[in-house]
Parts: sequence; structure tokens; C-alpha cells
Amino acid sequence: MSTDAFPTRRGRMEYVCTQCGARRGVEELLYTCPECGGVFLLEDLDFESMKETPAPVWRELFDARRATRNTALRGIFRFYELMAPVLEQEDIVYLGEGDTPIIEASPALRDALGVRFAFKNEGQNPSASFKDRGMAGAFSYLRALVRMHGWDEVLTICASTGDTSAAAALYASYVGGGIRSVVLLPHGKVTPQQLSQPLGSGALVLEIPGVFDDCMKVVEYLAEHYRVALLNSKNSWRILGQESYAYECAQWYGWDLAGKSLFVPVGNAGNITAIMSGLLKMHSLGIIEKLPRLFGVQSHHADPVWRYYSRPEAERRYEPVKVQASVAQAAMIGNPVSFPRVKKLVARYTAAGGDFNMVQVTEQAIMDAMIIANRHGHIACTQGGECLAGLLRARELGLIDKSDFSILDATAHALKFSGFQNMYMEDSFPPEFGVKARPELVCAPRLLLSPERRAMLDETAFTAEAAGELARAAGLKSR
Repeated sequence: MSTDAFPTRRGRMEYVCTQCGARRGVEELLYTCPECGGVFLLEDLDFESMKETPAPVWRELFDARRATRNTALRGIFRFYELMAPVLEQEDIVYLGEGDTPIIEASPALRDALGVRFAFKNEGQNPSASFKDRGMAGAFSYLRALVRMHGWDEVLTICASTGDTSAAAALYASYVGGGIRSVVLLPHGKVTPQQLSQPLGSGALVLEIPGVFDDCMKVVEYLAEHYRVALLNSKNSWRILGQESYAYECAQWYGWDLAGKSLFVPVGNAGNITAIMSGLLKMHSLGIIEKLPRLFGVQSHHADPVWRYYSRPEAERRYEPVKVQASVAQAAMIGNPVSFPRVKKLVARYTAAGGDFNMVQVTEQAIMDAMIIANRHGHIACTQGGECLAGLLRARELGLIDKSDFSILDATAHALKFSGFQNMYMEDSFPPEFGVKARPELVCAPRLLLSPERRAMLDETAFTAEAAGELARAAGLKSR
């Protein structure tokens, strides 16, 4: 079969409530169960029939599609049969998302830290974060609904700490056709770089005092009382799109994840939900023979999932937390909506022989790790720093040894969080962050000549004096 041909297989998908098990059809966009209010996962009722195709055939097909010219299959829908086999080719949105590189730690960084790892650079998605995977899934499904129902106008809405709003606004502006984007942000808690993105895409950007959890309550209320398309991770189609991260990790390593660990920052818990779901699907089909170890990472300023799993199983009780200021803004969520999904999937993951852990890290450790990584040639965001801090913490706890190889989720591009880097270099973090710059990691510009001195020199003298100052600063010797 040509790798450019769109798949002929179609599945039958249903929403399944993680709480009461109720099932609903996918002819409408649902976020929570009408019976009990639980969140949904999507299930392909014909998934078992995929086992009739041998695992090597699936591997070969997905590998061959990496060379396709069909844009509907170039991105996350390279893994169409594993994700949303109810969509038609005309509905699929592709903006270049997915297939992000996995970059091994530089030798100097690996040797300095004493751990073997790589970053998966999700900042190389179109809006510079992993959220594009989910938006490709959500907007492709939304396109199908618009076509199916003949809707003239759809209002999409999301609560965000930055990356979700950037991705939602980008995809809405591209799809157009009556699809409008509204984003709700916590005032003063989104970086200027992230704020510029939905503004540039023409979204209606609104802010309220508070934190992400407050924004989430507002958009949830809207979704219950108005016809809007909610684009937060309560949207199960977003979770499907984000499963592609797991498939790409497996494909990068030749479909062999044995002896590997995946570290994922946990904010609203959608990404770790998606990654677990994807790993379980591949394992069930034999596409991967062994599940990797999976580590969720949370800052001590927003750690409800870590608190739950840090207790003995018999004593576990989930409780939201009041968040404090965090440099890992995308993870600064005290009541993640996808926690019920995590709980359900962790039980399935461990039953299938997988190992799941949560680790907690400090804000200081996050910033130190981000700066150290980027000083060694990486482009890690604060969430990437959080994952590296999590890896180092896992080693301290004896959960990782020298033979392990870890893949760290750098969820966004470092430039989105350059303000935090600047605060580190200036040692100007507000007290609530609890971050102090380590002098050996500080890098600041130096002025070679004062403006007054420059004004005193002609061009020839200026060039010679500036070059001499540069040579002294860099420790150069004359020829």
C-alpha cells in the first residue's frame, strides 16, 4: 500500500467515563459525564481487531509514513489507526506539529551530572510547545463536527497559563470558517512572550485576577451553560493528539523502550495521561514489548499528584492544593482536571508490568537545571528544567541508576521563558519563588567602552581600542 494513501480502516469510538463507566457517542463534543460529572477517555470499540495485524507490520507502516507526501499523515496522524480512526482526510489539520527531535545530553553535561538522558524538544512545534499535538487532534475533530452539523460559527475557549492559549489561537486562526478563539488568562501570570502569541493570532484575550485554577472554573461553567468548544485537557480529543508523543519516543528508538525512563512534568495532568494511554496501546498490540518506566514531576509549589502517590496506597486521598508562584508556569495547577484519568491509567499501567513514580522538586532545582542544560547547548524551557531536576531527584532517591537512559519532556521553547532566565542572571526573583542565582551559573553582558569614551575616539581608534578590550576580556594573546 502506498504510504501516501489515507488509511481505509475506520473504528467506532465512544466516550467512556473514568468514574462511573457510562458510555456516550462521539457525535457531539462532551467534556464531562452527564451522569456523574466524571471526565472521559475515548475508546476505539474495534481496537482488538488491530491485533489481527502483526506488530512488525504496524511498525513498518508507521516508519514508512515518515516519508509520506500526504500532509494529513505527516504529523501526529502518522499514527492514525492508534488515535482517531473516525476522522476523514479532509478534516485533519496539519501545521507541522509532531516529529520533534530527541537530542541526547551533550557529553560534558552527561559526565557532569552522571546520568544518561535526552531532551525531546517539544518547543519545535508550530506554536513552540507540545500543546500543538492536542490542538491538532481537537481541531481536526471540531472540523468534522462543523462539517457534520453544518454549523456556521463555533466559539473555542480555553483557560491557560500561556502555551494552551498560544496553540488554541494559532489553530483557530488557521482553520477559520466561523471558528473564533477566546482565551482566558490569569492576570500577570503569563510571560510576555506567551501573551504575544494569542494576540498575534487575533484571539479575544481576556484576563481575570487569580491563578489558572480560577480561569478553569470560569471556562468550565461556560462549557456547561453555553455552546462553546472547550480546548483544555478536559477535551478528550486533545488527549488523543498528545498520545503521539509516546508513539514518537518509541519510534525514535526502533520501537524498543526497554531500559528507558520517561520524565513528564505534571500540570493539568493531560500530557502524562496521553503518554500512558499511548504506551498501553502500543504494548497491547505488541508494537513495544516492554513498557518504559514513567516518572511524573511536580514542583513543591504545585504538587497535588505527588502528594497523592507519596502516601502508602491504603492512605491515599486526593486533595487539591493552593499553588504558589512557580517558574514552571504550565505546571502551576493545584487541581488538575485529568487526575481521575491518571489514577485509572496508572492502575492499568502497573497491572501491565509498567512502573510509575512521582517525584517532587524545588523551584531552585528547576531553575538551576534549566540554566545548566542550556549552558550545555540545549533549549530547555522551565518545564524541561523541571524534568531534569526530577531525574536528578530520582537518582538521589535511588530510583534511577547509571545504566538507565531517560527521555525528558522539554514541553516548550526556552525563549518562552527567557524572562525567568533574565531574573536568574540578575538574581532578581521575587521572594515568593524562593530562587537565588548560583554565581557560577550567572552570565551577564559587559560593556567594553562607555558611551563617553566612544564619543572621544575616531573610527580607527575606536576599532583598535574596542578590539583590545575584547581581547583582554576573552583572554586572547597577540600573534
